[in-house]
Amino acid sequence: MLYRENGQFKTSYKADQQIFPILQDRVVILAFIALAVVAVPLLASEYLMRAILIPFLILSLAAIGLNILVGYCGQISLGTGGFMAVGAYAAYNFFVRVDGMPVIAAILLGGLCSTVVGVLFGVPSLRIKGLYLAVATLAAQFFTDWAFLRIKWFTNDSSSGSVSVSGINVLGLSIETPAQKYLFCLAFVIVFALLAKNLVRGHIGREWMAIRDMDVAAAVIGIRPVYAKLSAFAVSSFIVGVAGALWGFVHLGSWEPAAFSVDRSFQLLFMVIIGGLGSIMGSFFGAAFIVVLPILLDSLPQRLGLPIDTALASHLTSMIFGSLIVFFLIVEPHGIARLWSTAKEKLRLWPFPH
Repeated sequence: MLYRENGQFKTSYKADQQIFPILQDRVVILAFIALAVVAVPLLASEYLMRAILIPFLILSLAAIGLNILVGYCGQISLGTGGFMAVGAYAAYNFFVRVDGMPVIAAILLGGLCSTVVGVLFGVPSLRIKGLYLAVATLAAQFFTDWAFLRIKWFTNDSSSGSVSVSGINVLGLSIETPAQKYLFCLAFVIVFALLAKNLVRGHIGREWMAIRDMDVAAAVIGIRPVYAKLSAFAVSSFIVGVAGALWGFVHLGSWEPAAFSVDRSFQLLFMVIIGGLGSIMGSFFGAAFIVVLPILLDSLPQRLGLPIDTALASHLTSMIFGSLIVFFLIVEPHGIARLWSTAKEKLRLWPFPH
């Protein structure tokens, strides 16, 4: 009976509008943040940070951006990988072409460029919806793939088509070790997750959800569909562009357009669907499911001592992973975030399940 709000009285509007109204939730979240900031850099291995934690943080950030568009505003998008590419290449050009450009400013400017492209390709959402909108955003993916592969200016006239970034530093501090890169990404994720949570709780978020549930009724009560849809595309593309810049600058270091292919768009969409549509926490759950589970399945035969060929193990991993996705969506179509909410409700009622 530890998870109770009995006795936690709200005596002001500020207290009533907290992100986590229950004290236990605030304590747990602050403990997780403290663990992530202090304990993980000290205890985690270099492999764990490079292969799991840094990709998890960056993809969680991209999933938050996509969830704003798909989960909260109901606009299907298959061009997320393209918007990530815009953020990465724009940040790269700002970083290498402007002398003394701070890396954080370059990343944020890359997000702004992604915002412009996202709004441009979001204009069709004013007239079409559903699968038609998905095809329109998929065109953004193919267009960006072609542009960054064929137009040499974007790659600073690189003969190989790939670009690389080195010597990243923030306020004179070098960002070279896995622990430093992890903390750099973690800072972005905490800030943008907090901003996204407050956005969806405010009047803008309520407009997005009204458009998602029934756009005609939303227009009748005074919500402007043009403003709501394009603002969702803008905010989503900005966060996704920042995630793309982090993916290129911090995780890869050297990349080419194939790093942001259509497979990345589908991967992020799966994260949002599995984690939970319309849930910031669900974005983290979905990213953990997509990033961690294949690695665990790859290492499982070795841990069990099974003599399986490498190629066979890879195919089995893909088959098991796909089967788990289908099974999970059948069992809980609202995602892992719904299971989390159900567990919390049961804890609040335990031991009186009425």
